[in-house]
Amino acid sequence: MPSKFAAEFLGTFWLVLGGCGSAVLAAAFPQLGIGFVGVALAFGLTVLTGIYALGPISGGHFNPAVSVGLWAGGRFPGSLVIPYVAAQVIGAIVGAGVLYVIASGKAGFSLAGGFASNGYGLHSPGGYSMLACAVCELVMTFMFVIVILGSTHKRAPVGFAGIAIGLALTLIHLISIPVTNTSVNPARSTGPAVFAGGWALAQLWFFWVFPILGGALAGGVYRTFFEAALLEPPISGRPEPGA
Repeated sequence: MPSKFAAEFLGTFWLVLGGCGSAVLAAAFPQLGIGFVGVALAFGLTVLTGIYALGPISGGHFNPAVSVGLWAGGRFPGSLVIPYVAAQVIGAIVGAGVLYVIASGKAGFSLAGGFASNGYGLHSPGGYSMLACAVCELVMTFMFVIVILGSTHKRAPVGFAGIAIGLALTLIHLISIPVTNTSVNPARSTGPAVFAGGWALAQLWFFWVFPILGGALAGGVYRTFFEAALLEPPISGRPEPGA
């Protein structure tokens, strides 16, 4: 068990350092800024590389909503959800701490910009309402967990799950950075909020509630409607022999 928790800690650390680091350090860098597309790719790449490096040890969740979703989908024991979540949150906070040390080494650094924190309403990057942000986080997390459950099923092509999951997270960021700065991961939201304080901490509850709901709903839907269907012969579109 310690190796699994360590893998979840390190994977979430890498996610926050790589993803949030790209937003804080490189997104608007003078003349060479990577912008929304670069940040979206950075989050996708951190998950993709983390899954291939650490997934064989812990499953590569790196996200409380994923752990809850996998439990709801019957793929993960409930007894490990809380320890996994604890390791993920600690990893996220340490990752944000390392990022803070790096970012604060530049003259004029300030936390006033939010330090890649997630927000709704006045603190949504695009000024989206609380309802819009809630729907966005719930639906995006729902689809993320659906992709994870489908791409890791024993009937899915072996060895490609990390690519599908990383690309899904990239797509999710391309859609939702303007809305909430994209959470779909309560640990990722917690790390930067601890350092940003103020409004980021005040709104943090939101980025626990809706991603967790989205993940749990995805697990329940997949288990109810798709898991049993995957036990049946696949529909190939080709006629059966002798037909």
